[in-house]
Amino acid sequence: MKTNSDTTTALYIGLDVHKEKTSIAIADPGSKGEVRLHSEVATTQVALDRAIRRIAKSKNISVSQISICYEAGGCGMWIARMFMKMKAPCTVIAPSLIPTKSGDHVKTDKKDAIKLARLHRAGELVSVFVPDETDEAVRDLCRARVDAIDDRRRAKTRLLALLRRLGFNYSGKTTWTDAHRRYLRALSLPFPAHGVILEELIGQIDQLEARIARYESHMEHLYADWRHKPIVDAVMGLKGFQMIAAMMIVSEVGDFVRFTHPKQLMSYLGLTPGEYSSGGKSKRTGITKCGNSHARWILVECSTHYSKEAKISAHLSKRQENLPRWIREISWTAQNRLYLRSSSLRKRLMHHNKIKVSVARELCGVIWEIGYKIQSKAA
Repeated sequence: MKTNSDTTTALYIGLDVHKEKTSIAIADPGSKGEVRLHSEVATTQVALDRAIRRIAKSKNISVSQISICYEAGGCGMWIARMFMKMKAPCTVIAPSLIPTKSGDHVKTDKKDAIKLARLHRAGELVSVFVPDETDEAVRDLCRARVDAIDDRRRAKTRLLALLRRLGFNYSGKTTWTDAHRRYLRALSLPFPAHGVILEELIGQIDQLEARIARYESHMEHLYADWRHKPIVDAVMGLKGFQMIAAMMIVSEVGDFVRFTHPKQLMSYLGLTPGEYSSGGKSKRTGITKCGNSHARWILVECSTHYSKEAKISAHLSKRQENLPRWIREISWTAQNRLYLRSSSLRKRLMHHNKIKVSVARELCGVIWEIGYKIQSKAA
């Protein structure tokens, strides 16, 4: 959604935020109003608070009449929350959707701040959702668990690669079972250096598994009192979604009501195909992958469950016990629809990855319907 210019806004401010310094640019209201660089301050709460209050005082206006924007990035959302507490409207901008000129090859912090202030005044910037502190903490915890799982996968790959180089091949059917771990512990490598590497990697894997278990325990604790628990419970009523996957998708999307149509959520997750059309030619490309990669990944992973025939398993039935009838109906309809979709694409000999993405795109619409209805009723 695009940012809208408020008629009561007396000043527009663009911030180019970096780890140590923030450049501040000011745009006067009106299409022909002056746009100028104001100052450069430290990226701290005290410095930014003081700078905005001084600007408001110099213009003889209240802080609430200043509209501020800055790009989403590594500095996080604390700046937006700070300005909101000051009653100053603040918009966090999607960096990938900022209009750019093809001939502009000069980029500086000062120019970026001026550009943000000018585009913010014109209403040509696209905002992103700013979660509250609790929602952001849940989201960061979910992402930390994913990072730990990725680290564990890398450690396991390194260990198996080491043994393969040394000529040790496990004869069992499945790795990382109890039998495989006993096999690893019983190995006697030819050189002590290899033994040290083996022990360190096994220890690292054990530590990461313990860390993942702690993350999941904390997720269960937060889930019990989280304000989005009704949506998580509803998403768990879908096939393929248990608590962790449901918490991940809900924490990444946050506010479902801001998407008035499921296609908007699909686009936000980068699941829609790209297009390059000019003149009489039209060309479709792969999915854009522009948006929230974490939510897109978990949706694609969960979509694999819909390659099997529709069925209410014992685990799914237990998760649906206390859910309203309309959620169970949506879940059953989704199972049948997505299974038929997956089967149809397999008959066309489509690549299995494309099938998963196609099913994930439709699954995204199902989750949007559930989240939108629940949040709309609660509003």
